[in-house]
Amino acid sequence: MKNIYVGNLDITTTEDQLRELFRAYGAVASVTFVKDRDTDIPRGFAFVEMNDDAEADAAIKATHGITVGGRLLTVNEARAKQLAERDATRRSTQARESLATRNHRQHRY
Repeated sequence: MKNIYVGNLDITTTEDQLRELFRAYGAVASVTFVKDRDTDIPRGFAFVEMNDDAEADAAIKATHGITVGGRLLTVNEARAKQLAERDATRRSTQARESLATRNHRQHRY
């Protein structure tokens, strides 16, 4: 199974439109739109999972750079989220100075 990143989407693009676009190249397992957690408005990118890697590669080549909803799509294989793991490791190994030794801003009142 291959996960595909689809970027530069118009916020009015629907899941059905994206599913139909990729269905022409093979079976689509799932479509996930990323939405803003406060406003629930799509953020302009989505992930499409396809079962067959060869079909997914063909879909990436065919859909990268096409216009949907007046916008040029950016389509490529999704990369694993590594930033969060790296930051968590750095935070856990980073030594923190005690509160008594920190220089806090003094109130003027």
